[in-house]
Amino acid sequence: MYDVVVIGAGPAGASAALFTAKAGKKTLVVDNDKSVTKRAWLLNHYGVKDITGPDLVAIGKEQARSFGAEFVAATVTNISKTDNGVKVETDGEQYEAKHVIVATGMMADLAEKAGLNTKPGTEPRVKTILDVDTAGKTNVEGVWGAGTIAGVSMHTIITAGDGAKVAINVISEINGERYVDHDILKS
Repeated sequence: MYDVVVIGAGPAGASAALFTAKAGKKTLVVDNDKSVTKRAWLLNHYGVKDITGPDLVAIGKEQARSFGAEFVAATVTNISKTDNGVKVETDGEQYEAKHVIVATGMMADLAEKAGLNTKPGTEPRVKTILDVDTAGKTNVEGVWGAGTIAGVSMHTIITAGDGAKVAINVISEINGERYVDHDILKS
């Protein structure tokens, strides 16, 4: 059983996995390598002069791995509630977690199939998004949404920040108190 399964390893998903793994939560990321960010050239990402989308995605995955996040290449076919948490089914395996973060970018098919409430999107080219509260919670207990699928702007810096926000909220719920992750310079 995982503490957190993240679906999608674009900026929102990898950022969420970075935070949950760094907080010591057993984290699995299931990714099908179809992130729209892999086609991007970024000139507006704060703190980075310029970077290709593939490089940004690779660095994000490596950061999450460095704290213990596990990655599986697969397509998630369903999400369902269980007595102990949430089951994530892929095209070849199934995984159980206490919490699932859906970070599937522009793709809402999985959310709709799993019975997650959706609503019309507000971004150009984003037809459908998850109906989440301000913390990122969906209508299914233990299932959260982050990034473009959760209705935030498609800009990578915004989706990465939303993934971090939702991860902090998940960690806080697991811990039973507000979690803060602030590193300081070492002398």
